Amino acid sequence: MNHSALERRCATLSKRRSIKKDWQAAWLLKSLRCMDLTTLSSDDTPQRVRRLCAKARQPLRPELIESLGVKELNLRVGAVCVYHAYVKTAVEALKNTGIPVAAVSTGFPHGLNPMPRRIEEIKDSVTAGAEEIDIVITRAYVFAGDWQALYDEISAFRKACGAAHLKTILGTGELGTFRNVAKASLVCMMAGADYIKTSTGKESVNATLPVSLVMIRMIREYLEITGSYVGFKPAGGIRSAKQSLEWLILMKEELGREWLEPQLFRFGASGLLTDIERQLEHFVTGRYSAAHRQPET
Repeated sequence: MNHSALERRCATLSKRRSIKKDWQAAWLLKSLRCMDLTTLSSDDTPQRVRRLCAKARQPLRPELIESLGVKELNLRVGAVCVYHAYVKTAVEALKNTGIPVAAVSTGFPHGLNPMPRRIEEIKDSVTAGAEEIDIVITRAYVFAGDWQALYDEISAFRKACGAAHLKTILGTGELGTFRNVAKASLVCMMAGADYIKTSTGKESVNATLPVSLVMIRMIREYLEITGSYVGFKPAGGIRSAKQSLEWLILMKEELGREWLEPQLFRFGASGLLTDIERQLEHFVTGRYSAAHRQPET
């Protein structure tokens, strides 16, 4: 992996593409649709999860939707992501909306629970109604170069998920090198992951464009070899609308139009929606509102 070339490629993205006016608004609406609206705080409550689900059902204020003329799009986020303890709460709050619930599992965020307990946790989340499972890999296997053990672990998680989608969290900020990220990405895809995901959002370094580029190139290589489509999910630290555009540009240029849909691309985000709503309001009114004026999630 050529570190300098990866960083140079990412640094040119926003300079080569400048998205303004109507096109910027359209891309921001795309960001909204590809968002896993998330709450993973130690002080989460059922009430907070219900508020998050209400925001997922109505991500933009009705008057803003009317001004943008996008009522017929039936805008909604890609999924709602919560701890296992709140899966049932979220499923009930999103009933009949078609919005899936994603549960973080396998000893999130460190992934160090005993293997039988991690398998049990996945099965419990699926039984509770989760349609997507975000699991944490054992980073020690990567550091030791024990790729067979990592493959066996992900395969067991894939089997436990059943019909639910499996997203594998690499914890890229802790893997040390781009080479480790690339190898771990390929092993996860070979073992049956539906998405590969950068981070838990709890590491000191989370999603970055260069590490995302490495993972995206592995997705492209895997597609060329196997014909299998695998999704990508950057998570952690993506809080501004401008950042979301950078990732969308990266996906479009590296993988093509297909990867701009929630079936193959998601943002893991908690604060991103607020800034997207502010930017869309500026597009409509020409004025920025304070973040605290936006409805709470």
